[in-house]
Amino acid sequence: MTKQTGITLFEDTKVRIVWDDEQEKYYFSVADIVQILTDTVNPRDYIKKMLRRDPELKSKWGTICPPVEMIAPDGKRRKTQAADIEGIFRIIQSIPSKKAEPVKRWLAEVGAQRVDQMIDPELTFQMAVDDYRRQGYSDRWINERMRSIEMRKELTDEWHRSGIHEPKDFAILTNVLTKAWSGMTTGEYKRYKGLTKQNLRDNMTNIELALNTLAEVATTEYSRQSNPQTMAESKRIAQEGGDVARDARRTMEKRLGRSVVSPKKAAGYLASTEESKALPAADKPKSRKKK
Repeated sequence: MTKQTGITLFEDTKVRIVWDDEQEKYYFSVADIVQILTDTVNPRDYIKKMLRRDPELKSKWGTICPPVEMIAPDGKRRKTQAADIEGIFRIIQSIPSKKAEPVKRWLAEVGAQRVDQMIDPELTFQMAVDDYRRQGYSDRWINERMRSIEMRKELTDEWHRSGIHEPKDFAILTNVLTKAWSGMTTGEYKRYKGLTKQNLRDNMTNIELALNTLAEVATTEYSRQSNPQTMAESKRIAQEGGDVARDARRTMEKRLGRSVVSPKKAAGYLASTEESKALPAADKPKSRKKK
């Protein structure tokens, strides 16, 4: 299932984009990008000339730019050449335009940062912390998120050791684990929170993040003990690990009298929590006492 939308880029000009639920990525109209960056009145002709200049891009064009149904200027839906963000960056590299130069410089800076991170992996950690702070997350949540990343890495390493290597298999096992404790697959959980491209864990509340981490830690330990040899065995263990967090969730919900799986995104949820803490006692909503 795809969702038609548009975003404003490059001096208030609209670019057609489509969100692909299955692949969890955006596809951008290549013609729109080319027209904006080159000021050409005929992006198709420009693309043909560009491909003649860049044989390598031409050889991969069908893979980089699959046909995606989009709304044409006349309002009708037509198959349009589109590319994901990685493909768009590759196309931009082949456009000799002043408007494309800022993007190229940015890509060069990103590449330099990546080299620095390879030399000093600690920079990756610090950049993640800084990014989370810029997005409004609390230091407490960031600390929990950093720990959850470490626990996730241990789980994926264990899956690798067990013979799981394909991304689709990682997604299957993650769905089993997530559904076991939350009642939803990863995709269903993201839709419940109104997410598309965003990372689900980045939008979990403290409780959700703790439960998800518990499920992953339990799955890691069960897998190490059981030493699974097949995908079916790993799926069973992921279910068992998720069940541990499910039981913890049910215990909490019984005590709290409400669900701890929230449709709210973490940054907004945490901000409202902090504001509530800052209110004078007289201004805070009074809790009802059970009769």
